[in-house]
Amino acid sequence: MNESYRWRLEDSSGAPLPSGHSVPFPTQAEAEAWFAESWEDLAGAGVAQVSLLRESEVVYGPMSLSAG
Repeated sequence: MNESYRWRLEDSSGAPLPSGHSVPFPTQAEAEAWFAESWEDLAGAGVAQVSLLRESEVVYGPMSLSAG
């Protein structure tokens, strides 16, 4: 079975944003590397928090993108 990982992009209440999910990644490490490079852009675009999903299961999150 090929699993995929994606980030669920959420507002401050935890509701998924209309943009929904990031692109799928084949491994957790690749998803985390993308997030490390992209989190500031996501925060600037209004994403308040994210959760990492493996298929439909939450791996971890939500993680706040606010600096405070």
